[in-house]
Amino acid sequence: MIALLIRDLRLAVRAGGGFGLGLSFFLILTLLVPFGVGPETGLLSRIAPGVLWIGALLACLLSLDRIFALDHEDGSLELLVTAPLPSEGIVTVKALAHWLTSGLPLVLVAPLLGVLLSLPAPGYLWVTVSLAVGTPALSVIGTFGAALTVGIKRGGLLLSLLVLPLYVPTLIFGAEVARRGAEGLSVQTPLLLLGGISAGVIALLPFASAAVLRINMRQG
Repeated sequence: MIALLIRDLRLAVRAGGGFGLGLSFFLILTLLVPFGVGPETGLLSRIAPGVLWIGALLACLLSLDRIFALDHEDGSLELLVTAPLPSEGIVTVKALAHWLTSGLPLVLVAPLLGVLLSLPAPGYLWVTVSLAVGTPALSVIGTFGAALTVGIKRGGLLLSLLVLPLYVPTLIFGAEVARRGAEGLSVQTPLLLLGGISAGVIALLPFASAAVLRINMRQG
């Protein structure tokens, strides 16, 4: 499992779909928002939590089609599915590799980009916490979508259409945690709901992803 994780991390970085692409998109979006809505500090501070969360979600979405695509192209995915390793473990490692190369860098850089959006001082901590709790769910859900569309030519658009509705609850509660934290309000309820979504997704979706992947490999 560790060898598979290291291999996936190397592939993600070499393919250009990891650190650079997601962070560049996140930075560009953050820089463009003040030009689009105006430089008013009060307005930017109100919308900053939502903008950061939407940017993180879309940045994670950019690299989802690469989760299984590279392995499918070189034939190694079939070997992985038929290997003694449980398919659920393989899917979990793929999701973890995606989070480490796409989600974690966004968590770390979000407070810095919050400065550009005049994020209130109390909000830096809660933006980081909400992204740290919520982005693993984005990677696991994205892995499920990637398993559904593996082998489909130009399946990136279909993958986005399948995954985006599933991202909505995580986006709602993640942005709410960041907003309440920035305003100095209690974050307990949305944070618990966000954590519950992530825990439920991590516990259940790897089994669904593995089942879908096995079906797709048989049909392929």
